[in-house]
Amino acid sequence: MSRKIYHRHNFHKHTFCVFQEVDVALIKGMQPDYTSASGSSYYFTEAGVYRYSNHWGRAANCKWRLTSLQSSRYSGSVLGYANWSDFLPDNEIEKLYAIEIDFAHRTAQYHHKLSKEFPENTVFRTAPETLKRLKVIRQHLKEEAWLQYFEGDPTEMRQHILTLWNTGTESLEIIKRRFL
Repeated sequence: MSRKIYHRHNFHKHTFCVFQEVDVALIKGMQPDYTSASGSSYYFTEAGVYRYSNHWGRAANCKWRLTSLQSSRYSGSVLGYANWSDFLPDNEIEKLYAIEIDFAHRTAQYHHKLSKEFPENTVFRTAPETLKRLKVIRQHLKEEAWLQYFEGDPTEMRQHILTLWNTGTESLEIIKRRFL
């Protein structure tokens, strides 16, 4: 996949990006270059863009995530920054996304295939497939009840079953049945 170059005129068209939360003082006294209909403000620089917004995730036809300064979720408006090189192409057809599971913190995130190095056994999926699977993984990371039917250490079973499902093509039900 060739690397498209993004800038202030095209960064908002079908892109994936992870913004880093920064101190709102960085834009103090500045006027936004653009304010969206939903109230997000954009401040353009030569290297990237600041986005001041109270909503992150899916924004119009984009997938924009915020990496927060605090471990807790943000509330209210937050300032995020991304370099133009952080924006990556997004569509619903190509297998562009992989899910990374953090079992220690019981969290999961999806990443674009061009955003980082991935292990050889990584399975990439389309955006709809990834988001559907991510929802199930997060649910299984939070809940305990489903583990009561398996023998062995629940923490190890969770990790083993979800890893097999995340790196394979078998259904979750088939994988679970194997361990009953």
